[in-house]
Amino acid sequence: MAKGKQLKVTLVRSLAGRLHKHRSCVAGLGLRRMNHSVLVDDTPENRGMINKVAYMLEVEEA
Repeated sequence: MAKGKQLKVTLVRSLAGRLHKHRSCVAGLGLRRMNHSVLVDDTPENRGMINKVAYMLEVEEA
């Protein structure tokens, strides 16, 4: 991983019944199931995916 700022992203709401694009954003962030957390680089691309599905995520600076 790059030596930049990172974000800890956790999926806190279910993917059941969500739009396909929202499911794709969650998968693009590397999240697989409820309460799963990943570290992602703080890039504009990742921020865009996070903003699109922010209602399902919990985000912290790592």
